[in-house]
Amino acid sequence: MLDISCKKQMGDFLLDITFQFKNGVLGILGPSGSGKSLTLQCIAGLITPDSGHITLNGRTFFSSSEKINIPSRLRKVGYMFQNYALFPHLTVEENIAFGIHQIEKHQRKVLVHDMLKKMKLIGYEQHYPSQLSGGQQQRVALARTLITEPEILLLDEPFSALDSHIKHLLEQELLEIIRNNFSGIILLVTHNIEEAYRLADQILILSHGQTVQLANKKEIFYHPASLTAAELVGCKNILDVDRIEIENEKYMIGSGTLRLKVENDKSYFSSRLIAGIHAHDLSISREKLAPKGNSYLCNIIGSVEGVIYNTLVVQCEGQIFHVDITKNEYKRIMKEREQTYYLHFPSDKIFLMKKEL
Repeated sequence: MLDISCKKQMGDFLLDITFQFKNGVLGILGPSGSGKSLTLQCIAGLITPDSGHITLNGRTFFSSSEKINIPSRLRKVGYMFQNYALFPHLTVEENIAFGIHQIEKHQRKVLVHDMLKKMKLIGYEQHYPSQLSGGQQQRVALARTLITEPEILLLDEPFSALDSHIKHLLEQELLEIIRNNFSGIILLVTHNIEEAYRLADQILILSHGQTVQLANKKEIFYHPASLTAAELVGCKNILDVDRIEIENEKYMIGSGTLRLKVENDKSYFSSRLIAGIHAHDLSISREKLAPKGNSYLCNIIGSVEGVIYNTLVVQCEGQIFHVDITKNEYKRIMKEREQTYYLHFPSDKIFLMKKEL
């Protein structure tokens, strides 16, 4: 288990982070400057926190109260940097062997050859980084990290340097290689929710140096705990909740003239709430689907064309909503744009969040 609770002041920025993670892949998600890479650097021992503690599987890396600060080289932490940080003047073989230079030459050669096979790099031993593709460079960097037998693997935006058309293929390839050759905790830093959702088991959201939410990735996506979390997972529709009612043992929320039935646990309810619903969970049609509450007349006021789907911008009860629809549905609706349309809010897709102070 990784247990971290520490603070680090860097100029005007304060990292004040606390979380625990047992096993698997933890995606660390947040905007630029939220403290993602700084968190990894503290774990790796590249930066020393001002206070707090960091432990891994019961072994203390850092503790301000116990005056412990294990040197980076002794922590058994594998760190794969964003730009891979390969040595341009060393061959693939020499780059991989760099972290185990203290081992006897013959054993080192055996270990490097084994790693070359695992990473599908046989035949590239004498190539230099400049002669490799982005995916090959990535595998060399991973091989150099794994050959040191780390207990935790830190991946700092490992796909940001790759072209989008090969990124998805290499994501799955890299994850398969890691899972076949590494059984410890993996921390994956990213600013892309789709990447985090595809690759991680759980997601930690950071904002302004603080933990916003740590949960299963589905929980993060469908039930973000705050406005910051909702925005990071791409929710475009946010409502201020100005009243809460109970009707026939069902909870209703009000936002202006909107009155919506919601299916949330009552523990979510407080006097300071906002609500959200993803654009792909809203729907629009000529018929009023819900007899009470969650269907309202709307006006189409704009649209945004996307690669896979289009987004309608609609006005409903004085508020603006974004609705994702298929290309075919978009063509049909735009032909009859002046007709009467209803916007539908599925009660089980509306999530509630407490307002941030």
